[in-house]
Amino acid sequence: MLEVANLQAWYGQSHVLQGVNLRVREGEIVALLGRNGAGRSTTVRALMGELRASGTVRWQGRDVLGLPSHAIARLGIGCVPEQRDIFPGLSVMQNLHLGLKPGQTLAPGQLESLFALFPALAARLDVAGGALSGGEQQMLCIARTLMGTPRLLLVDEPTEGLAPRLAEQVAQSLQQIAAEGVGILLVEQTLDIALRIAARVSVMGRGRIVFEGTPAELLQAGEVRREWLEV
Repeated sequence: MLEVANLQAWYGQSHVLQGVNLRVREGEIVALLGRNGAGRSTTVRALMGELRASGTVRWQGRDVLGLPSHAIARLGIGCVPEQRDIFPGLSVMQNLHLGLKPGQTLAPGQLESLFALFPALAARLDVAGGALSGGEQQMLCIARTLMGTPRLLLVDEPTEGLAPRLAEQVAQSLQQIAAEGVGILLVEQTLDIALRIAARVSVMGRGRIVFEGTPAELLQAGEVRREWLEV
């Protein structure tokens, strides 16, 4: 589905990504791990067309690097940002409808499927987004992105700041989404969650991928964990 080769990206004159290579297959969760400042969120922003970048980003066989963010989203790539970016003055239902693509109409059973995935939202449809708990806001952000029926999700730090129970609910929802055939590139700081739900992991350091393998292989790579992950 997604193939990234030699991705370079800049913030102004600062050269942040130094040749990132990664891939995400259909229905696969790939965890992008690393310390703060390693380049994980920059990778997400570059893939969504938000930064000056070079290299190759192929999505379903098409090179999408250089396209504007809205065009990338319309091709089936959805982004769940770290800041969540819900509209606090709008209701849950209004926030959800903002996730629809231009000209898109609700498919039969689409809302019911979302509420089965996030039952807490079903009981709060008329509640303002700003009145939701942090966990509910994260669920709303994911659900709003799913309204656009993406085939790939870029999910940035979905469990950050959440209580363990809510973090587990979010992790389970991502597993269910992947089971429906949606690929997920997951930026995650909580190592035990990432290793439990991901099929493969890529570790970033200083703007490049320094390790790629299965969770089991990373657990065996003590030197990699000590140098690039552990505090």
